[in-house]
Formats: sequence, structure tokens, C-alpha cells
Amino acid sequence: MTARDDRIEGVLLGTAAGDALGAPYEFQPPRGTELDVAMTGGGPWTPGEWTDDTAMAVAIAEVAATGADLRDEAAQDAIVARWHEWSRSAKDVGIQTRAVLSAAARGGEITAHRARREAGIHHEHTGRSGGNGSLMRTAPVALAYLDDEAAMVQGARALSELTHFDPDAGDACVLWCSAIRHAVLTGEIDIRIGLGHIDVERRELWATRLEAAERSRPSDFPKNGWVVQALQAAWSAIATTAVPADDPVAGTFRAGHLRDGLDAAVRAGFDTDTVAAIAGGLLGAAYGASAVPLEWRTLLHGWPGVRARELVKLSGRIARRGAVDRFDPRYPGYQVGVMVPHPYDDGVLLAGIGALHELPAGVDAVVSLCRVGDEVVRRDIPHVEVRLIDRPGAHDNPHLDFVMLEAVRAVERFRGEGKTVLLHCVEAHSRTPSVAALYGARLRGVGTGEALHAVCGALPDASPNPAFREALARFDSAHAAAR
Repeated sequence: MTARDDRIEGVLLGTAAGDALGAPYEFQPPRGTELDVAMTGGGPWTPGEWTDDTAMAVAIAEVAATGADLRDEAAQDAIVARWHEWSRSAKDVGIQTRAVLSAAARGGEITAHRARREAGIHHEHTGRSGGNGSLMRTAPVALAYLDDEAAMVQGARALSELTHFDPDAGDACVLWCSAIRHAVLTGEIDIRIGLGHIDVERRELWATRLEAAERSRPSDFPKNGWVVQALQAAWSAIATTAVPADDPVAGTFRAGHLRDGLDAAVRAGFDTDTVAAIAGGLLGAAYGASAVPLEWRTLLHGWPGVRARELVKLSGRIARRGAVDRFDPRYPGYQVGVMVPHPYDDGVLLAGIGALHELPAGVDAVVSLCRVGDEVVRRDIPHVEVRLIDRPGAHDNPHLDFVMLEAVRAVERFRGEGKTVLLHCVEAHSRTPSVAALYGARLRGVGTGEALHAVCGALPDASPNPAFREALARFDSAHAAAR
């Protein structure tokens, strides 16, 4: 796995995180800084449940993950059929989207041709069809065409037009997909990268709109049900939110821009879930799945009955154009039987992956520091999966300090709830002792070197790689500064 894989997996995960974070605050006025923004659920939404924004994106992603060209009529037929299936039992469907889908399904099987026709009729009858409903779901299109920018532009506009006739909606999807694609490929955010794909007579208009977003607050766009202001509010939330420095001493991390940007998007008010979902797709593309807080990942779920893990896998299948994932969850050739209690806390068990196959009695939470197969993912107890790559290269773990601290905080949360935690990687050789050392240092208030010495004394053959040791040393500096 690479940093680019992390960014690929961050697109849908970031979309869903923004969506679920904003869901409790939909239709409310701008939220002041004195008020919390949290993934609490509210109204029809349970904590961490995504709404129509992510549900419609998942329908596109499912088709893209088969390797289909989203510009093909057959692929679009499958997408609109899936949307219609979802809409019949959905908790919430946008007014314009429901009107188009319902009309297109009337009197026969729904098709892309019928949907486009009804979108045009809806625009003709109402005089407007520039809602944000196509922009909110557009992120998977960028993943489907990482190697073909021209095809991505065509696909983004074509899928927008299935429900939204207004050219503003198509333009917005092209701009946002272009930015997402660029972020996945480079790790950089550039909202103007797609301006060259906008018709010449509209290009200056969009440049002006982007400039207005950058000199305004997200809440300055209260009509964010309109696609233009939804994009402006999302871009304002990203562009006007400072990118933190990586500084474990100060407790700040560059990856925190994702969380801070989504917080700003939600505080814009009104169509909060959609603005944050839009922002989340781009932030996830730039910072990766590893920047999405583990507390959120644990909560995320939604239609069609999937969780964060399935979104991550779906993103990977899209980028592979449906090709089989070569990951072997059996880890053949590895010794996986080790398991010992943490030297500072016997409520934390340190283990290899074999412990997942025969979970010890009393364990009621799992923190996995490596990829695991579907057959060992726990559904009956909390199970957090952490992206931590056991290679010394800096590029494999783009947010190493942040991710290690997130893993430790997950253990701390579970222990605070009185749970016995299984903390494991493949062999408990490098990842597990590193995270265990940081946990122990924070628990006892000692240096990470002292904690690592204790952990290595308990774990046979433990030897963190140089990158992990350097990260622990950086946290030691934070500990020294706090004294």
C-alpha cells in the first residue's frame, strides 16, 4: 500500500465523514464557535449515519467498481436504477432528485435516457434545476478516471445531467472532480485545475466565484442548496481553514486540516451535510483515509448497510477498474501466535493476527494495526482498523505521528469504557510495540524510550522499524516540553 492508495481510499471515506458530521445540523443557521460540532446523529440519523449524499455516491461507486465506463449508457442505466431502488426506502431524498427519478420510472423501467429527458422537462417547467444534488455525489467519478482526465470531464457532466439539467451543476461537478483527481495524484489541492474544462464564456464567471469563496466565510453562502453556493461554501471551508503544522510537541498535525475543514463546512449552516460531504471528498483525496479520525471511522455507516471498511474497499476497486485485490489476509509464512498483556496495563493484550481467529475470552474491543480479512473483522464488538504501514519509508505513512496517536487514543477510549482491548498487527514485531510504547508512555507519564524498553521486554522479538522509533522520539520531545 502506498500514500496514493491512502488518498484513493480517502475520497469516499472523506465524503461520508463530512456527510455524517453535518447530518445533525441540517437546515439550522450558521453554528457559532461556542457550539460543538460532533458526529452525534439527530432526527432520522443515528450517530455516524450518512445521508443521501453518500448513498447516491455509493451507487455510482458500485458501478464504477465493476470497471464499467461511466459514460456508457448501460452503466448509467445501472446507476439510475440503483438510485431509484434506494429512493423508495430512503430517509431523505432531494426534492429535485426525487421528482426526476419518480417521473423517469413512471410507466416502465427507469433508464438513463428517461432520467435525462425528465431532468430537462423539470428544468423547463420550473425554470431552474441548479440544486446541489449532483455535486454532492460526484466524487467517485474522479476515482474512475485517474488515468484519463478527458473521460473524467465527460463522465462528470454526463452523470450530473441525469438529474440536473442546469449547466452550473455540470460545471461544478467538472471542477470538483478535477480537483479530487489532482489531489489523489499529487497530494495537492488546486480548485482551479479544472477551469480549462469549463466553456470559455463561463470560465471567468467561475474564476470570480472561486475568488469570492476564498475571501469569504463558509456562512457567507446561505443559499447553499444551490450548487454554486454549495461549492463556494465547501471551498471556503477548505481554503480559509489554516493547515496545521506537524508538531507533536504542540499536538498539531497537518492531517488535522481534514477535521478542521469539515468542522468549518458544517458551521456554514443550512445544507450542512451536503456542504461537508462535498468538502470531505476533496479533503479525503488530499490527505487520505489515514487523516479521517478513527472515532469517526468507528461510527460511520449507511445505505446499503455498509460501514467505513466497505467504503475503503470500494474506492480501491474503482481505482483498479474492478481488478482483483491481491492482498492475502492469511499472511502465509508468518508466525502469528504471540499474545502477552501490556506491561503497564493488563487490560490491553498485545498480539499477532492469530489472536483474531480465536479471540481470547473477555476481549471486547479490537484495534488492528494491519489489514485484516473480512472473515476476522469483528461485528459484535468495536473493531478499529488503523492504516499503519510497516516499512521505514516516510512516504508509506504520510501522517505517521497522527496515526500512531489516533491508534493510542482509540485504545484509551476503549479502556476508559472499561473494555479489554486486543492491540495487534501481523507478528507484534514493529507496529504493535510502537503503539503500545506510546500508550504506555502516556499512561504512566514516562518517556517513550522507557515504555518501549518495557514493551520489548514483554514481547518476544519486538523491534520497531527506524521510522517508528523516530516517531516515538518526537513524542518524547512533546513529553519533555510538557514537564
